Amino acid sequence: MKTQPFHLAIPVQNLEKCRAFYRDILQCEEGRSDVHWVDFNFFGHQLVIHQKDGFNPERISNAVDGKDVPVPHFGVVLTWEDWHALAERLKAVNTNFVIEPCIRFEGKVGEQATLFFKDPENNALEFKAFKDIGQLFAK
Repeated sequence: MKTQPFHLAIPVQNLEKCRAFYRDILQCEEGRSDVHWVDFNFFGHQLVIHQKDGFNPERISNAVDGKDVPVPHFGVVLTWEDWHALAERLKAVNTNFVIEPCIRFEGKVGEQATLFFKDPENNALEFKAFKDIGQLFAK
């Protein structure tokens, strides 16, 4: 099956603060927009932030490989090199990581580089990479 871009729409309260975050920090190209929403090219996928006053989602987490992973979360699987470049860029702007850049499942099936942080509206993002992309769906 050919991989197609996904579409994800998330609520935010402060549209301009989040617009600047996705555009300037994550360097996502801005697409169409209106007074209450903005489209972004989120690493080849369509992310839309929608202004929703009073939005305050309840956050939960799940233990994964000894880390407290925020749920829900979203993100992208990057190449090994792009993941390291993003990790360095996020460190350079003093990102407050939920889970610092690290290697998860080291020496096991599915070994991966991962990092978690939150956008200005507390939406959790995960970016990961596999040295061997064939491990992405390995059991």
